[in-house]
Amino acid sequence: MKYVKKMDTEYNFRKIEKYWQIYWEKHHVFLGEENNKKKYYILNMFPYPSGYGLHVGHCLGYISSDIYARYKRIKGYNVLHPIGFDSFGLPAEQYAIQTGKHPLDTIKENEKKYTNQIKKIGISFNWNRKISTSSPQYYRWTQWMFIQIFHSWYDKNYESAKPIHLLIQEFNQHGNVLVNAITSYQEKFSSTTWKKFNVQEKENILQNYRLAYLCQNIVNWCPYLGTVLANEEIKNGRSIRGGYPVYKKNMLQWHIRISAYAERLLKGLDNIKCSDSLKKIQIHWIGKKHCFSIFFKVRLHESEEKIIECLLFEPEKIFGITFIILSPYHPFSKRISTSHKDKKNVSKYLLTHFLIKNNFSKSISGVFTGNHVIHPFTKKKIPIYISNFFPLDHRTKSMIGIPGHEKRSYQFAKKFGLKSVKVVKFCIKENKNICIRSHFLNGLSLNQAKKKVVKILRESLIPKKSYKIHDAIFSRQRYWGEPIPIYFENNIPKTIPVDYLPLLLPKKNHFNHEKLLKKWAWDKKKKRVVETHLIDHQTIFPIETSTMPSWAGSSWYFLRYMDVENNNFFIDKKKEMYWKNIDLYIGGSEHSTGHLIYSRFWHKFLKDRGWVQTEEPFKKILNQGMILSYSFTILKVIGKNIFVSYNLKNRKKTFFLFQELYISHTCIKEKDKLDINQFKYHYPEFYNPIFILKNGEFFCKRQLEKMSKSKYNVINPELICEQYGADTFRMYAMFLGPIVQSKPWSLQKIIGIKNFLRKLWNLFHKNGIFQVNEENPTNEEFKILHTLIKKIEKKIQLFSFNTCISHFMIMVNQLIFLKCNKRKILEPLIQLISPFAPHISEELWMKLGKKKSIIYFPIPSLQEQYLLNDKQITYKIMINGKFKFLEKFDKKLSMKQIEKNILNHKKIKNTEKRIKKLVIIPKKIINILY
Repeated sequence: MKYVKKMDTEYNFRKIEKYWQIYWEKHHVFLGEENNKKKYYILNMFPYPSGYGLHVGHCLGYISSDIYARYKRIKGYNVLHPIGFDSFGLPAEQYAIQTGKHPLDTIKENEKKYTNQIKKIGISFNWNRKISTSSPQYYRWTQWMFIQIFHSWYDKNYESAKPIHLLIQEFNQHGNVLVNAITSYQEKFSSTTWKKFNVQEKENILQNYRLAYLCQNIVNWCPYLGTVLANEEIKNGRSIRGGYPVYKKNMLQWHIRISAYAERLLKGLDNIKCSDSLKKIQIHWIGKKHCFSIFFKVRLHESEEKIIECLLFEPEKIFGITFIILSPYHPFSKRISTSHKDKKNVSKYLLTHFLIKNNFSKSISGVFTGNHVIHPFTKKKIPIYISNFFPLDHRTKSMIGIPGHEKRSYQFAKKFGLKSVKVVKFCIKENKNICIRSHFLNGLSLNQAKKKVVKILRESLIPKKSYKIHDAIFSRQRYWGEPIPIYFENNIPKTIPVDYLPLLLPKKNHFNHEKLLKKWAWDKKKKRVVETHLIDHQTIFPIETSTMPSWAGSSWYFLRYMDVENNNFFIDKKKEMYWKNIDLYIGGSEHSTGHLIYSRFWHKFLKDRGWVQTEEPFKKILNQGMILSYSFTILKVIGKNIFVSYNLKNRKKTFFLFQELYISHTCIKEKDKLDINQFKYHYPEFYNPIFILKNGEFFCKRQLEKMSKSKYNVINPELICEQYGADTFRMYAMFLGPIVQSKPWSLQKIIGIKNFLRKLWNLFHKNGIFQVNEENPTNEEFKILHTLIKKIEKKIQLFSFNTCISHFMIMVNQLIFLKCNKRKILEPLIQLISPFAPHISEELWMKLGKKKSIIYFPIPSLQEQYLLNDKQITYKIMINGKFKFLEKFDKKLSMKQIEKNILNHKKIKNTEKRIKKLVIIPKKIINILY
């Protein structure tokens, strides 16, 4: 018996998709509240809402997460799949400066644009939990957390963060804790001495332990942008935002002591499911090494004895030390010289260094300080130099020179006439290594010598673990960011009382950071922000003018999603216990270092202080591959308004220095040629440009690279959805290849996906009428269905969405061939396809007579009996790559017998065409090529 119903039978994707997007929102289908079901928390990395909106590269991650979220829902899980916006930072501020609009206004516009674009793709986000880092209700808790970090220290005995008052209590009772900020050299003091320190002296000591602290550091300074930049915001010495020069500069900055968590950050990787490449990146970034600390006593020109710490990574080379290098930024560099002449030389060198603003120089440079230290074993004098030739250790700002075994040390020693002692001599003829410099190493192999040296060093020096990871700089000299809730009482940092948070950004119409903060002082008595000119250093004090980096808000946002409307605390314990970790975190590999390190640190700190229950925030991390697209660049002469055709770049007589500028593809004619008139129209800032042509043509460089707004090679998903439909776009984006791989964007095969969806639609319609057959399916039809169920269950768990779509196509073709439109086959098929193409699935589900959304119905379960005891294998027979029919063969037949049978098949034998080749994919496909 057939079920027939008269209704709209045309596959009008625009009408269908609009209807269901409104339906989902109106009926709160994806609400995701706490209940008794098993939870699943899936999350995309925080998007930044730029004015350009989404491009198809962004959509790749959203579609992937949505497919899996929808799949988990129909598997019976309570799914949390939230969205928010990382809306603080430099891009919004720069856009505000250029347009004159306030960042808050542009961010709201951009968030609305992003929201509309995402909804048009049919992403099942929990929009009721949307957050924005620039909202005071959100960054109130970011400020609160910073205050807790400031008032905490890391107790290495317990490998945990603790309140700072416990450390102060320890000082008052015992006073026997290490206090040297420059090195880890052990300086002890009594409780009596501690109590005699004044407030400033006590705070100076506490700054060595606080997890948030102030200190001078070398930073990436961009004068044009007027702010410090993180390493990931720089490429080839220039800012990614705008391409402006970036210099090294010594500045007083807030830091977060992430290095204290280095070992736990390493160990925690064992509990995260992610790619080996991601783990290797994090391991390399943390950079754990075993070494020894060597402490050299040195007398400064004030006749004060201090300690210089250097790290020794290869103990067998200790006897090769012939000099020591200090960074120009070392705290002793300005006062280490004892004679007037040496002081003058050092001052001149330091002045030159700070003028050129470099981290380290490619040319060999340095200055002798006139001071020495004593080698711990040979007791010989070792000269001390200051140099920016070496990328020195960021912890000690010093290094030991071993010219006998290190290239840069050898180059430096040669220039300054220093000895080059070769500790280890390699004897190729004897095929072994012999240590020759110390009497107790003579005759030993390299490994034997190394073991002996290590044993001796353990008795004399301090073995330690060294980590490459830096403490994170937390200050940004810009307006658009979370204000740091600190005021300075007689130069001592004090926190704003938590009851008076958030410390709100001053509302201004201009964004010059220095001119902005006219009302930026804290009235300690009245507990409020007042005008800066009222500062009296009695009751009114200056507030910290730097703001937090954008990663502050993005380091804990996943917790706020769990309890977004809580005004009493950042998260309720019961809700945190229910949702706990993120089960699946999807995002780009560009966040493998910065964001993932910072967020894991932040979470571990909150766990130490008892505010969350889990050590790691993420259970599984999936890095999506990049979508690639063609970009176009032109050559511009640096400092001049002259443009040179790209095929003239390597001409011998060219003496210009070039920079490459990305331009829009709208300026390109055929064969990568520039349309000069279009260029002048789109880029009026290059007034009266001069173009150097070759044979009357100006050529650009075309290259396939990551889709990015800055490269002008983005594709707007709205245009694709308008032309082909959201379901077609979703499935095509997944069909391009594995999620984790990068792939070029092309619309060449999107018609195939569009045709597939039309075939799916037509399975439910005949002669313009919706109809399904109520008869029981045959065993063959059940087998086709349950074969698909088994494959989809397996592939979707592997996130192999492209192969899932291939299996859908095969089954639809099989059903068309069998002329099967039976309800018991089509209903499960629609449920399986619904995560991938939700709009058409919901429409067909409703036509099947269902009253509620398809997500409320459990996915069909696999019934193994339809796959067992089958003595035959079904092959898909294709001619010249096109599907023609299905044919069964006995499992016992060999490949030769199958080949013979198919060649004698009546549908093949009767043709007059000559067969050129026969391709057999075992148990799957036979392709006959004519």
